[in-house]
Amino acid sequence: MNGVQLLLIIGVGIAVTSVARRHRFEPGWAIVVLAAAASFIPGMPELELDHELIMALVIPPLLYSATRGASFAAFGANLRAIIYLGVVVVVLTAGFLGWLSTLLLPTIGVYAAFVLGAVLAPPDTITTVSHGHEIGLPRRATSILTGESLVNDATALTLFTLAVAAVDGAHTTWQGGFRELLRAAAIGVGIGAAYALVGLIIRKRLGNPTLETALVLLLPFTAFLTAEQVHASGILAVVMAAFSMSINLTLDPNHQYPGGYRTRLQEEQVWRVLDFLLETFVFAYIGLQLKFVLEDLSEDGDPGLVRTLVAAGVLLVAAMLFRFVAVFALFGRWRLRHGMALRRAGRDPRYRQAREARLQRRRSRPLPPPTVKETVLVSWTGMRGILTLAAAAAIPEFTKQGEPFPGRDAIQVIALIVTLGTLLVQGTTVGWLARRLRFDLAAENAEEERLRSVGRAVVAEAAAEPAADVDASFEARRLALGRAVHEQRITEDVARSLIEELDLQQAAHHTT
Repeated sequence: MNGVQLLLIIGVGIAVTSVARRHRFEPGWAIVVLAAAASFIPGMPELELDHELIMALVIPPLLYSATRGASFAAFGANLRAIIYLGVVVVVLTAGFLGWLSTLLLPTIGVYAAFVLGAVLAPPDTITTVSHGHEIGLPRRATSILTGESLVNDATALTLFTLAVAAVDGAHTTWQGGFRELLRAAAIGVGIGAAYALVGLIIRKRLGNPTLETALVLLLPFTAFLTAEQVHASGILAVVMAAFSMSINLTLDPNHQYPGGYRTRLQEEQVWRVLDFLLETFVFAYIGLQLKFVLEDLSEDGDPGLVRTLVAAGVLLVAAMLFRFVAVFALFGRWRLRHGMALRRAGRDPRYRQAREARLQRRRSRPLPPPTVKETVLVSWTGMRGILTLAAAAAIPEFTKQGEPFPGRDAIQVIALIVTLGTLLVQGTTVGWLARRLRFDLAAENAEEERLRSVGRAVVAEAAAEPAADVDASFEARRLALGRAVHEQRITEDVARSLIEELDLQQAAHHTT
């Protein structure tokens, strides 16, 4: 890929995204379709990038950016639902689609089939969440889908790494694979936390927004690459680093420092631009491969173009239906057990007291199972997206033995078709479904406004206190919001929103 091609991709991406947002449809879907059509233009060269480069340069910053705005309290309160969706459903989906792929494409081999299963397993729920207010998503569903987007990427990419290693000749059992998954996860989390700690210590000593932003931009890459070097989960390293940096820089008084507001405002815009550039690149890159992978499939005897297209259609339907069934089964079982526990608590005072004592010991009180309406909405939010395309593009062209990776072209075509199909079928109907379910958002909106009123009162009270100068007054208000979160008077989301307002006010004060 040369510089002119890259500039053309970005330029066209800007134009397409502008039109897509004006007409309220998914820009990624439009970019992939146009890029796929452009691949058939006579003389269009094939774009080739090293698979390790795609995985190392695209995935870490996208994951870090998605994690920055996540609420730790909401994550804890919805932990059971998030684990169900981000781990259990993803593992089951990868296994089911991998098994189905062995029947549909027997010539690619069992391990390559499970590579395909891992590629197709994780939905891109963060895209839905980003339009949650427009769609009318209830806050509970938004919190669950946000948490799922962080966990399912790590689960699927770990499975993907194990499956690719199996194709390369690494021998492992299911038990060994599970132990490797736990080991990789634990070490990855430790590496992410360590890098975040170092970053927090260095950041407030730099005293320059440009240097501080550069440090944070390096963090996801260094955490990811370090973890990968020791065969740990680079994905979990990035997620943990982002969680730790975000929550501490915003709400922890030990990591506040003069001038931090300038860096926060600058970083917010930098990450938005970087997200756009990387997503545009991946959507366009995989679309521009369509003509060439179709040609390769036509030339190869197995699995062949027709069989691959049939397999793609079957896997598309299977992926959507399996999520529906799996989510209903897990959440339904949870509701049944929760109902039984409540009935027992009503009959047995000792059990009720023990249950309440156990819940009180938790800082973040777990929420009850999602309602049937929330379950329907979450189960339909299974659109595949950037991770599926990036993982498909990251499949190596050759194995470590120097042989062509089995079924690579077929996997990339199927990933593209399943992504487009889920975006077209589910992405265009999830808003309609949310409206048909008629969620009552009045109580949620009233509660949010109440919490914002509490937050504004906290800010006003802090502003009334004497301070050395204007900057010290703004800092006192932010610290007061952090204490209010710690005291559970307001939520992290409300505090972050009000802190952003304070940052803008402080910046405006210094520009007038």
